[in-house]
Amino acid sequence: MSASITHEIPFHDVDSLNIVWHGHYYKYFELARTALYRSVNCDIDDMGKMGHAFPVIESHCRYSEALKYGQKILIAADFSEWEYYILIRYTISCPEDQRRLAYGHTKQAVCTLAGELLKQVPESIKHVIQG
Repeated sequence: MSASITHEIPFHDVDSLNIVWHGHYYKYFELARTALYRSVNCDIDDMGKMGHAFPVIESHCRYSEALKYGQKILIAADFSEWEYYILIRYTISCPEDQRRLAYGHTKQAVCTLAGELLKQVPESIKHVIQG
């Protein structure tokens, strides 16, 4: 399962050199992750109704090329693993030529709403992720 969105780099995300601050890449990952979860009808309210929260426990980003003000980007996210945690992989690319600009991943644990960490992703969540 995968999802992608297009996004134009806003002025408030860049520094005086018109280059995106490195921390904003995680915000772009979050935009695609939200689209991914929505594509399987598992937005934040749905998670709560299922009795779970999915906190990010690890994140990584590799920067291949600087993003700049006004640039249009394609951000893709896909579920990669979901046995003990939920691993989502991301790619930020140029929509015109598919050149990879950045890539990374996040890992999300599954917890009860009371904060208890589950050692495995419940079958009900796996079913949602697998579609």
